Amino acid sequence: MFAIEKTKNSAAGVPVLLAFTFFMGLMLSRLIAMVLGFSNGTSLVMTAFAGTAAVFGVMASLSTMIKRDLSGMGKWLFVGALAIMFGAIINVFVGSTTGMLVISTTAIGVFSLYMLYDLKRIVDGGETNYISATLALYPDVFNVFQSLLMLLGLTSGDD
Repeated sequence: MFAIEKTKNSAAGVPVLLAFTFFMGLMLSRLIAMVLGFSNGTSLVMTAFAGTAAVFGVMASLSTMIKRDLSGMGKWLFVGALAIMFGAIINVFVGSTTGMLVISTTAIGVFSLYMLYDLKRIVDGGETNYISATLALYPDVFNVFQSLLMLLGLTSGDD
């Protein structure tokens, strides 16, 4: 976090952003490869992409229409993200498909609201640097897409 804080207003911020998105893409590649192994894999990936685009569109529209200050939401969203993380860690040991469905559904809700929170901050002028705005918004979009893909893979995918 400190390296990002030092470089967000400098020319080194762009390579940090590119490296971050590259490694996040590498982490996503195994999930996409698994889903593409299904007979309906391409349609599942495109459905997750369309769902993520729809969530982004709705949240972007809401962020421009809502007049209320959403800065108080940040603490609650962080608690939700921590709950998702702890649930995911527990589910690694339990190995429950139902637990994964609950975690994915919760993550879609929490990170959609995080998207609204970050977009509202950008729209209201609280975030003026494009690098830090991207670093705030990209994980939201990434997590919504990943969670939608997991949810679709668990419910619609064939083994």
